[in-house]
Amino acid sequence: MASIQDKDTWSGRFAEPVAELVKRYTASVGFDHKLAMFDIQGSLAHARMLAACGIIDGQDFSDIQRGLAQIENEILSGEFNWSLDLEDVHLNIEKRLTTLVGDAGKRLHTGRSRNDQVATDVRLYLRSAIDELLELIKALQLALLDLAGQHTHTIMPGFTHLQVAQPVSFAHHLMAYFEMLKRDAERLRDARRRVNRLPLGAAALAGTSYPIKREMVAELLGFDEVCANSLDAVSDRDFAIEFTACASLIMTHLSRFSEELILWMSPRFGFIDIADRFCTGSSIMPQKKNPDVPELVRGKTGRVNGHLVALLTLMKGQPLAYNKDNQEDKEPLFDTVDTLTQTLRIYADMIAGIKVKPEAMRNAALQGYATATDLADYLVKKGLPFRDAHEAVALAVRFAEQRGCDLSDIPLAELQQFSTLIGDDVYQVLSLEGSLASRNHTGGTAPNQVEGAIARARNSL
Repeated sequence: MASIQDKDTWSGRFAEPVAELVKRYTASVGFDHKLAMFDIQGSLAHARMLAACGIIDGQDFSDIQRGLAQIENEILSGEFNWSLDLEDVHLNIEKRLTTLVGDAGKRLHTGRSRNDQVATDVRLYLRSAIDELLELIKALQLALLDLAGQHTHTIMPGFTHLQVAQPVSFAHHLMAYFEMLKRDAERLRDARRRVNRLPLGAAALAGTSYPIKREMVAELLGFDEVCANSLDAVSDRDFAIEFTACASLIMTHLSRFSEELILWMSPRFGFIDIADRFCTGSSIMPQKKNPDVPELVRGKTGRVNGHLVALLTLMKGQPLAYNKDNQEDKEPLFDTVDTLTQTLRIYADMIAGIKVKPEAMRNAALQGYATATDLADYLVKKGLPFRDAHEAVALAVRFAEQRGCDLSDIPLAELQQFSTLIGDDVYQVLSLEGSLASRNHTGGTAPNQVEGAIARARNSL
């Protein structure tokens, strides 16, 4: 009988070899070699279980351990020879193992299939990636807290419809992104629970007739539980889709933030300056400083969103159980992990290097009648119904526009034409500092509330 060393694993079934074009088209080793360390990790646990169950003997297990250790060293050192003829990471490692240890290597695949093997490898890979991403989110959150802590009294305009709405502190604005990232981390941790289920032991689709112990492998690999149905175990890619959905949301949040950084850096705003190391110049305009990193984050968000759609589309028409279509899950998943990892890593550094321009922020907050709502609230507290107060302030704003001045610049006697309830204490209400201080409740922009939010956030991390 032909061995894996000189013929394809399934060659006895076929009368002619696979065409070279088909080999190139169907091979995945060009990208799934990323799973190599996880494949070795899973194989070691599988071999230990086979030995414990008496399916292979102790000598075979020792030989498998020795061979896989050498293969790991070869891969890490770059000496491993990846072969397109062997199609994927699994067969490349299996062939090399058989070359090194002989029959023991051929016995490693007892009781498993590449179907449950690859599903296990991908879950091990993604679990590791999620753990790293959670640390990167934390680093970005800490960078936001450090910047916010310096600017609880730095006043900027808050916007709705990109129009000046009400004054907020720059710290309060930054903390909105902290909250988004907090939810992102919660989603990733929750998704990790569903990633952390073991498919190995499902074999091709129906389980195996060997007396295996799946729970033992789960414990060795740190899985919380085993997949309960063998058909589902080998064909499920929900965990990859769910992760990519989480990644899309993270990128969407960072894209929104990037849009603001780009606007704030524009001379029309002039609120911040992004450090030179995150920007580039123009090939023709010497004065330009372009915010390339935030712009690329916006662009790469579309890339990650596209991967989510690709994975959903990949799965939508598949009958049970495993199908070759599922080979197409890896490149979108791998690229999503790589893109998100790089983005989070660079973002934390970029936030730490931002230079804030408080005067420009304050001057912008003085435009657009940002304290108009405060004047309406002032009148309501004096006893005027809110809708009447709203109308009175609208007339006052129109008057100020005609005069080309701010509400706080209108003399008291002229303000009182809009309501006799207005007294000389109104100017405290119309100040930017007064407006901030009045939002003194949980989630509000009052400096003491934002300082408390920052302190709680630090404790939560």
